[in-house]
Order: sequence, then structure tokens, then C-alpha cells
Amino acid sequence: MKSIYNSYINSFKGLSKEVWWLSLITLINRAGTMVIPFLSLYLTRDLGFTLENVGIIMSCFGLGSLIGAWLGGKLTDVFGSYPVMLASLILTGILFIILQYFESFWSICGGIFVLMIIADAFRPATFVALSAYSMPENKTRSVTLIRLAINLGFSAGPALGGLIIGTIGYHGLFWVDGISCIAAGFLLLVLLNPKKVKILDSVENKTPKSAYKDVPYLLFIIAMVLFGFIFVQYFSTIPIYYNDIHKLNETQIGLLLAVNGFIIFVFEMPLIKFMETRSQSKISNMIIGLALVSLSILILNFTSWIGVLAIGMLLMTLGEMIAFPFSNAFAMDRAKRGRQGEYMALYSIAFSISHIFAHNSGMLSIVKFGYQTTWYLASFIGLLGILLLLLLKKLLLNNSRK
Repeated sequence: MKSIYNSYINSFKGLSKEVWWLSLITLINRAGTMVIPFLSLYLTRDLGFTLENVGIIMSCFGLGSLIGAWLGGKLTDVFGSYPVMLASLILTGILFIILQYFESFWSICGGIFVLMIIADAFRPATFVALSAYSMPENKTRSVTLIRLAINLGFSAGPALGGLIIGTIGYHGLFWVDGISCIAAGFLLLVLLNPKKVKILDSVENKTPKSAYKDVPYLLFIIAMVLFGFIFVQYFSTIPIYYNDIHKLNETQIGLLLAVNGFIIFVFEMPLIKFMETRSQSKISNMIIGLALVSLSILILNFTSWIGVLAIGMLLMTLGEMIAFPFSNAFAMDRAKRGRQGEYMALYSIAFSISHIFAHNSGMLSIVKFGYQTTWYLASFIGLLGILLLLLLKKLLLNNSRK
């Protein structure tokens, strides 16, 4: 038992204090983001929108996310990561509080769109800052620590969110989201002021390449779009499936989602440290992660037993634990070839594209074909992503031999 404890503690060693501060800020910010997992239920049950309406609103969510990631990358390359992160956190908090007062379809579409532009400008800036605060050999674990903060917040957030809905209603979630974002912004101002931080990995590239001309990287981005396409179903169609088919209420759904965050918080860092000691490449690890996430949705068609929901969540969690840290580290390594903000923005854009199309197409597929066909289609998309990653692995291997 002592050796297991020591191994767990050692998996956290060697990371800079700046990475730890950034993780704390991320934890506080993410702990309040309770609206997103319940957004589809809020729109259908509280505001009375149809699934088609929700699909369009979620597409606005994704389109705003895409523009925000692109804009965040551009602004980061011009002004640096710190001012972009600070402005994003404060303004996002204000917009979350305002959004609760929008009730018409078009006002919510516009509100979600603008909110996501501001909120997702934070992501590429964070990746660039994280890369600068990390030694090259620690980047994957630094990403993992940030993810631990996200998932610790995500573990507590949905569970608390379900309780808030049951007591004071959905509007309480918007207040908590807004206040937590503003609080995270003030912490950033105090803890990570540029005058106080230490840069560990400075990239000087006098002839930076464009990420949009890096063919292997673009192939990687397409694979991430497909991965995101099935992963984001856990934030739109699958909560509705839990409620519609298995009759789970908001509190039960929140607790099931909380299991995901708890497992990641406890096991992801030791898992990543272990996998880093193996000879497998980052791409091979991404393939394993994508396969597990695809399987987590596919098995929902195998049985009507309610326990399959827990098994599916476990498989998705394992896949997420593997795919995200290694894909993020791959993107940060590749970003040294060019403009870092642009590279990391494109990585964020991959998941924004998924948000644009995945939610809407998932909702429409359920309406027209039912849940079973939708889960088969999602699994097939995951298979296409795996094939693209295998092609990428072969391409990089051939390039290294030249």
C-alpha cells in the first residue's frame, strides 16, 4: 500500500508551480460550469424547446466555440497568453449571469454564440501558457494535471448542479457559473501575473510555419474532429437518452457524470505516468483512447440493463483519460514548428467543429432513426477516426526515414 501511495505522489513531482497555479484557476473556473451538462435538459424541459431547436442552439454553441478558438489563437500570437486568459474569464462570467434572462429561441442562439466566442478564446491561450510553464519532458503530465483540475471541478459541478436544480431551479446554475469565472479571473491576476512567473520552455522560431500548411497536423486535426464528434454526445444526446430510455432524473444523471470526474481525478495521473514509460507513441495511445470511447457508445445497443450505463461511462472515462493528454501533448510538440497560438487554436477548433455538427446531427438522428441507429453511426465515426490516426502514424514514420 505504501509503494502504491509513493508511486501516486511521485507521478505529480517535477511540475512547475506555475502549472499548479494554472490548475487551481482552472479548477475554480470549471467547478462552476454546471450549465453545460444540463443545457439540453434545461432547453427542453424548462423552456419547452424541441430537440430540433436544441440541435440548432448547440450548433450555435459550437460555431461560437470555433470562432472563439480561432480568435483566441490570433490574439495570443499578438498580445500573449496572459491578457487573453484574463479578459476571457472576466467577460465569460458576466455573460453567464446575463444569459439566464434570455428565453426566446433567437436570443438564446445569439447569447450562446457570443458567450462561446469569449469563453473559448481562453483555450488556445491556456495551452500556450501551459507549454511555456512546462519543461519539455513534463508536458504530457502538465496537460494531465490541468485535466485533473477540470475533472475534479466536473465531478463536483454536475452533482451540485443537480441539487441546485432540485432546490432553486436552473437559474441558480447561471449565477454560480458566472461568479466562478470572475473569481478565477481575479486569481489569475494575483497568482500568474507576468512579472511573477517563470518561463521554462521558450520557443524562438524566426521562420514559423503555418499550421494550415502542415499536412500531418491537419490529418491529426480531422481525426480529433471525429473523436470530438462522438465524445460530445455525452453532453447532449446521452443525458437525454439517460432520461428518456432509462428514466434517470437530473440528480442521478449528475451523479453518473460525477463518477467520470472522480475516476479521472484519482487515476489519470498515475495512468499517464505509466503509459509514458512504455515505448508506444502518442498516436498509438490516442488510438487506444478513441477505440474505448467508441466502444462506450456501441455497448449501449447490447442490452437494456441499466448497469450498461455505468460500464459505458467507465469505458468512456478510460478512453478520455488516454486520448486527451496525449493528443494535447502531440499538438503542443507540433506547435513549436510555427505560430503556437495558431497551432493550439486549430486543436481547439477541432472540437468546436464537433460541437457545431455533432449535437445537431445527433438530435436529428434520434428523431428520425432512434437511439440504436444513432449509437451505431457514432461508433462508425469513431472507427473512421482510428483509421485516420493509423494513416498519420504511417505518414510520420515515412517522413522520419527521409
